Amino acid sequence: MNKIPNRQAICDILVEKANTDKDIVVLCSDSRGSASLAPFADTHPEQFVETGIAEQNIVSIAAGLAKCGKKAYVASPACFLSTRSMEQAKVDVAYSNTNVKLIGISGGVSYGALGMTHHSAQDIASMTSIPNMRVYIPSDRIQTRALFENLLKDEKPAYIRVGRNPVEDVYEEGGLDFEMDRATVIHEGTDLTVIACGELVKPAQKAAGILQEQGISVRVLDMYCVKPIDRTAVEKAAAETGAIITMEEHSQYGGLGAMVSQIVASTAPKKVINLALPDEPVVTGVSKEIFDYYGLNETGLVSIAKELLNR
Repeated sequence: MNKIPNRQAICDILVEKANTDKDIVVLCSDSRGSASLAPFADTHPEQFVETGIAEQNIVSIAAGLAKCGKKAYVASPACFLSTRSMEQAKVDVAYSNTNVKLIGISGGVSYGALGMTHHSAQDIASMTSIPNMRVYIPSDRIQTRALFENLLKDEKPAYIRVGRNPVEDVYEEGGLDFEMDRATVIHEGTDLTVIACGELVKPAQKAAGILQEQGISVRVLDMYCVKPIDRTAVEKAAAETGAIITMEEHSQYGGLGAMVSQIVASTAPKKVINLALPDEPVVTGVSKEIFDYYGLNETGLVSIAKELLNR
């Protein structure tokens, strides 16, 4: 079982790249511990900015640094970065087109028992609604590293959400065929397609294996690039498979499911079912307990898929 959380994978590559690139600057809002960025602060103190609990200020400071030629990486809890700092993300980062990468740590329901105040179940909806803002939700540490290797090469704004705890690997070391802004097909199939992002990609992968043993062929797309979404992959899935199921650690409104439904409805109408968090404060528990409670796991997906195909 993997013991490296995605947030640590981010720190590892930033520490490595900052050894030779002195323009990389990391900013934290009293979150270096929860972001696993203490090693960066220790090894590159001159490239680290601690603002304290000031999520709105930190985004504006990052934008200012970017305008001075720096490559700014802001790490702050996703629940605050996507709400409290939304105006700064909209105006100072996206509208001003600054080279700022906003890293929403402990995203989704990662904070578990802290409840709705600390859950970020609306960030896909809010951040994708901002023009010029890209949104990425990688599924494991291997994809997270590949994503940041690419983000370090561009100068465009982005919001990246990662969870708090280690998750099972979806990909093998050296086995990820990564392409920027293109969904990754992790399981081929023709009966239906499952499109997932973030921590729910692994349950989708497991469910596809279970269903295959029962004679049901399932295509699984890892849609880590929520915006710009890979329209071609969605359209291809709608044309080539019988139905689509989306899975996301997000509200049922305005997230991946809504985006996929818009594409499918306008191109090749097929049945789309969205598995997401309900429109209510979710139950208390760690991520797995919450996922299991709402059927956001391989068991729930298998059941929905069989019901959808009437098998």
